[in-house]
Amino acid sequence: MIFKRLFGGKPDAPAAPEGVIITARLNAKVQPMDRHEQFEDPLDQVLTAQGLGAVTGGGTQLMEPPHGIAFCDVEIELTDLTDEALDVVIATLEKAGAPKGSRILFPDDRPDQPFGQLDGLGMFLNGTDLPDEVYANSDVNEIIAEANRRLEGLGSMLGYWEGPQETALFFYGKDFEQMRRIIEDYIPTEPSLELTRIEQIT
Repeated sequence: MIFKRLFGGKPDAPAAPEGVIITARLNAKVQPMDRHEQFEDPLDQVLTAQGLGAVTGGGTQLMEPPHGIAFCDVEIELTDLTDEALDVVIATLEKAGAPKGSRILFPDDRPDQPFGQLDGLGMFLNGTDLPDEVYANSDVNEIIAEANRRLEGLGSMLGYWEGPQETALFFYGKDFEQMRRIIEDYIPTEPSLELTRIEQIT
């Protein structure tokens, strides 16, 4: 919540109207920095350019392994809570990659508004049960790069989580089944992916 206090001016001057705070709860498992770059910055630029409002903050909700991240929030102050402003918020976040299962939370008792277009795939890399030499010769950054290359035009990695037993890579794209088949074809080619499992996360 934003608190404002007026100093000076005429005692009987009316307070400037505050905007309306809404929250975009994104069904996306992304780290705070990734959330900022992927969602908050693009949305803030569009809202301020059109005079509709601004992004005022955000947060990432953690959860127990193996997922590590439950969802992330983007807090938005709109000048007016109009259908036009909501359409801009949703369209911008969907263009930025908002997954299915995302929703707008309102400050009053109106129901949440669902949005989001992308499917989510979790790729969980086993970090404890393979031979030491396999881990010594593996590079998770190379794995991410190769997975993104294979998924080009269909999806890409937006988030990750390093847990005590698994490293989770979170990919979002147009079709879960297509992404799953591509990743399943990739797994046998990389020794460090031997015990990797795949899970739908949207």
